[in-house]
Amino acid sequence: MESPDTPPSRGQAEVQVTAASPEVARRVAEVLRRCFAATEQRSYPASDEGGTRLELTVDTTRTAEPARSWLESSRGTGHSDGEPGRD
Repeated sequence: MESPDTPPSRGQAEVQVTAASPEVARRVAEVLRRCFAATEQRSYPASDEGGTRLELTVDTTRTAEPARSWLESSRGTGHSDGEPGRD
């Protein structure tokens, strides 16, 4: 990841996962990689008390087919039940 003051390149998102164990963080990263092209993950201790912080950059311009269809359907113009993010 770049410095916090530098935004990611157009179409990319920097993702940070904090989990109780490295395995849980890796499973989340695996799901993201099935949907988007991603950089190699980097992991760090989350805190002195334990846990894992995993960082990776995903390229939202290169999506897998299931992610593409979900992304396109989520870009609706209205919300039927008044909750943000729901069509």
